[in-house]
Amino acid sequence: MYGKAVSEAATSQDNALHSSSTDKPTLIHGGNYIKEGKDTAKSTCLVFSPKEEDSVGALSRYLNLFTKHGVNLLHIESRSSVRQTNAYEFMVECAPDGNLGAVIQSLREQCSYFSIITRNYKDNIGTLPWFPRRIRDLDKFANHILSYGSELDSDHPGFTDLAYRERRKYFADLAYNYRHGQPIPRVEYTKEEIETWGVVFRNLTELYPKYACKEHNHVFPLLIENCGYREDNIPQLEDISNFLKDCTGFILRPVAGLLSSRDFLAGLAFRVFHSTQYIRHSSKPLYTPEPDVCHEVLGHVPLFADPSFAQFCQVIGLASLGAPDEYIEKLATCFWFTVEFGICRQNGELKAYGAGLLSSFGELKYCLSDKPELRPFEPMRTALQKYPITEYQPVYFVAENFEDAKQKMIKFAETIPRKFGVRYDPYTQSINIIDSKNQIEDLVYNVNQEVHTLMDALRKLQ
Repeated sequence: MYGKAVSEAATSQDNALHSSSTDKPTLIHGGNYIKEGKDTAKSTCLVFSPKEEDSVGALSRYLNLFTKHGVNLLHIESRSSVRQTNAYEFMVECAPDGNLGAVIQSLREQCSYFSIITRNYKDNIGTLPWFPRRIRDLDKFANHILSYGSELDSDHPGFTDLAYRERRKYFADLAYNYRHGQPIPRVEYTKEEIETWGVVFRNLTELYPKYACKEHNHVFPLLIENCGYREDNIPQLEDISNFLKDCTGFILRPVAGLLSSRDFLAGLAFRVFHSTQYIRHSSKPLYTPEPDVCHEVLGHVPLFADPSFAQFCQVIGLASLGAPDEYIEKLATCFWFTVEFGICRQNGELKAYGAGLLSSFGELKYCLSDKPELRPFEPMRTALQKYPITEYQPVYFVAENFEDAKQKMIKFAETIPRKFGVRYDPYTQSINIIDSKNQIEDLVYNVNQEVHTLMDALRKLQ
């Protein structure tokens, strides 16, 4: 999420959506997997529970409503309710046809619980923006990109280089065909690509000891040792992803182009970072108009191996789930001034931790000079700051430390208008929507169990 990945995504959120299709509705008992519809930009999902006295044969009666009003169903799913004990609920994915409004009105009147989830929510008042519930759901939007492979702007250094554009398409195709759970394809980089990497690697590593934060400098030698970071070798995303997973649970996922802010941030909720795999054009090794493998693995990766920073990024991701558009833009701006262009204070000195700084030979030195304006990181104010995407930043925001930044982001997230809470379950790699008393009671019970375990360990230490 860098440069146009932020600016274009904020205004083109539903553009360039690719689609896939299903041949017929599918009923899955007890599952929690929503198959992608014929057009995820237009299909709408309804989740509802029958009233207790109306439970026997309820699904058949409800399905008649869709038939009556000419609404085709792409997917049907039943599952145990997490909101009521000894109850169940249905999820149906509706095609954009028929009189869906009449169906919605009837279901609201007849059901004990009702919710609408849709990607095309701008045209539906009171609906909830769709967001992934399980990590495999990231497959649904990973290819909803704003640009693809060889689609370069006319001012791009590689615009007139047909060989480079073909190479970019190769990388984009690898990412486009990737699915969750697969190993990230290994790439045999060309001699020219490795030489370009070498220029970037050599120049930046000379600056890191003086300008980079201590977390980055602590992890970088580990990446050299474990992931093949060398001047003459471009490390493989699969090796880096496995390393990060061992450190903080973060993993990399190859991406074919720029994602919308909403989709990019949603990945962070699962500790998934969408990463490019191609490299910048060799004519300008110290410049790139969009994120490339140098930006990702030299700038972003080292910090994702730090537990505090990983938590901070996940907080932003969780805050984005189901948030209105205006708050997605605010969260994206906070991401820009922290994860991309953040500065922190360590031992009385200013250090860079943002990937846009740590992957830029020129801006890394500039950001810590006396030229830019420095302000304290306060999400409510930072979220409103405008920024350029084609030149050095005139303003940077300084965090006291990652824990302080995380707590401030948590408080900011509490201002986002959502009628539910979200919680990441690391055991199932899924998102729990917390919107009922029963769920909260279960969570309190689990927390009490954890507290008992900690108190027992503390007694043994004493």
